[in-house]
Amino acid sequence: MEYVILAVVIAVVAIGAIAGLVVSGRRRQQLPPKSQAPVITAPKPTPQEPQVGEEAAPPTEAPRRTVEEVQLPEAEAPAEVEVAEVGAAEAEAAPAIEVPEPTAGRLVRLRSRLSRSQNSLGKGLLSLLSREHLDEDTWEEIEETLLTADVGVAPTQELVERLRTRVKVLGTRTPDELRALLREELVELVGKDADRAVRSTKHEEGPAVVLVVGVNGVGKTTTTGKLARVLVADGRTVVLGAADTFRAAAADQLQTWGERVGARTVRGPEGGDPASIAFDAVKEGIAEGADTVLIDTAGRLHTKTGLMDELGKVKRVVEKHGPVDEVLLVLDATTGQNGLIQARVFAEVVDITGIVLTKLDGTAKGGIVVAVQRELGVPVKLIGLGEGADDLAPFEPGAFVDALIGD
Repeated sequence: MEYVILAVVIAVVAIGAIAGLVVSGRRRQQLPPKSQAPVITAPKPTPQEPQVGEEAAPPTEAPRRTVEEVQLPEAEAPAEVEVAEVGAAEAEAAPAIEVPEPTAGRLVRLRSRLSRSQNSLGKGLLSLLSREHLDEDTWEEIEETLLTADVGVAPTQELVERLRTRVKVLGTRTPDELRALLREELVELVGKDADRAVRSTKHEEGPAVVLVVGVNGVGKTTTTGKLARVLVADGRTVVLGAADTFRAAAADQLQTWGERVGARTVRGPEGGDPASIAFDAVKEGIAEGADTVLIDTAGRLHTKTGLMDELGKVKRVVEKHGPVDEVLLVLDATTGQNGLIQARVFAEVVDITGIVLTKLDGTAKGGIVVAVQRELGVPVKLIGLGEGADDLAPFEPGAFVDALIGD
């Protein structure tokens, strides 16, 4: 009997275990897959706290105005004070127009600048001529002094022969007589009858046109700017042409010179065609009714054929407007006889009408004035005697010789 009861219990336990496994399997089949996103429900709104008084009333719309009812602010009058201030600032930025010194007697005022040339030429000759006996050795020293001063061989021989003759006729020689004799002969040698005026007067075809030419480094652009001051001081109206397009900042430099005396500068791009700029400068001078157009050409080596040919082109293009009145060759006086080689080549390309000698206040020898005139057959018209703006002076033979031989 006990065995029967034990068997029944074991059977009941086994049946219960099997039933539990079946129920568990069915539940697993009804569950959603793990990859399914969970459903998110929105939170319930939080209930508002009860309001009291005006806050409990429903909101009302603010009164609106029509376009006609809106009043626009009145327009403010332009501030005249600000305009005046801007005008004053522009006036301060513009360069002040300078009044150049008058050119009449300028060389006399600058004669002290020739002191070094005076020592080597004028005083040296006076010292030799003052000797009691003028023998052959003395005359050779006089000739050597003239050659050392860059007078040139032919002019030196002519001067020595005339001095020999006049000294013999004079007989006794006081210091004053010697000074007067030497002055007269030097003035004759320099040339007292040459036309040294720069042709800068307006004519029927238009303004006078002046080309400024020369090699690199002689102070050509500076000389052009100083020449503009000379012409303005003499009452001329001037237009500047910056045809030196090869040297950096040459146009800026020339424009600065022009602004200082109220002269307009016509310029073009750096590296542009110089002939085109020169043409435009003359055209502008005609339109403005200017008296003179100054054209600063590019510095060039006199040994470069292409550059020299281009200078001839500039002159030909400018002549389409009318004749070129002046071609001024700028020479550095300190180069001495070497400057004559440059002058000779330039004269073959363009017809030189006048010479400007710069740096004559330094170690230059005064005799170069004689030599360069003899070489080219054209007069020295202007000389530079310093770095100042008004240190370019019209050449006056008498004042020049007086500065050479001293008081």
